Amino acid sequence: MGSSMKAIVRERYGRPNVLKLRDVGRPVPADDQVLLRVYASSVNPAEWYDVTGPYFARMGNGLRRPKNPAVGADVAGRVEAVGRAVQELRPGDDVFGTSGSAWAEYACARADRLAIKPANVSFEHAAAVPVAGLTALQALRDKGRIEPGQKVLINGASGGVGTFAVQLAKAFGAKVTGVCSTGNLELARSLGADFVVDYMHEDFTMLGDHHDLMLDIAGSRSFGEVRRVLTPKATVVLVGGRMKYRGLGPLPHLARTLLASRGRSQTVTFFVAKVTKEDLAALGDLLADGTVTPVIDRTYPLSQAPEALAYLGEGHAKGKVVITV
Repeated sequence: MGSSMKAIVRERYGRPNVLKLRDVGRPVPADDQVLLRVYASSVNPAEWYDVTGPYFARMGNGLRRPKNPAVGADVAGRVEAVGRAVQELRPGDDVFGTSGSAWAEYACARADRLAIKPANVSFEHAAAVPVAGLTALQALRDKGRIEPGQKVLINGASGGVGTFAVQLAKAFGAKVTGVCSTGNLELARSLGADFVVDYMHEDFTMLGDHHDLMLDIAGSRSFGEVRRVLTPKATVVLVGGRMKYRGLGPLPHLARTLLASRGRSQTVTFFVAKVTKEDLAALGDLLADGTVTPVIDRTYPLSQAPEALAYLGEGHAKGKVVITV
């Protein structure tokens, strides 16, 4: 390829302002990859930890400084070139999925982590889906084994994963209670939540109702507290916790909850979403027919990626923060 492009890079760990827009060489796809012209990406807690660099997040990418300066998982764009082993995609295809370097004008992505973008879905909407949408889908379907008629409690219903989880849980036929702040109650209702709880004025662990499945996205309450609103055989799926600059991020909450659940009748489980083209395609179908609509809070141009990451880090984003290229 040989030509250059603009990309967001970071040479060191730190606050979002370590991100810089630079001219770098355009990447060349490996045999199992495609080269994408990127039109949009989005911001996830993964990028927050990747950039700010708490020690638990440095394991794969260099303890002192990042070995790989590129940033950005979610991607939506058009295939420009394909590697030798790629058969199912061809130049001109519009796709969405994940890459390791999506905050750039061009990015390489593995073909098995991409799906065809529905024609009636914008690049911005498609870019909001992969990590958060897959997390919500796999948390409910695979880890939570959701069934029609179940009562599902979503703690953190208005964030990136939560806004997908409310819609998906409804699509699976569940009764949904969404926990969020005062300003997000209407959003949760509009997504289909049957009941909403304003955690700023009401303690959801004192509801008196019992739920078959809980997605704990906010990571704000102990297992002992949330047990009060769970059925004896309920499943709790731990999805995350509060983002912090220092320390271990969500790990202490995850560890405490898993330990506290030992010997209890409820099942507590934690997972990291697996990116597959099959699940991306399933989400694509739900987007295409309007069953699921991504919620986009703010959109930033590529040059303002530091501001986009800082905004996510404040912890008040409604739905997704999208970066357009």
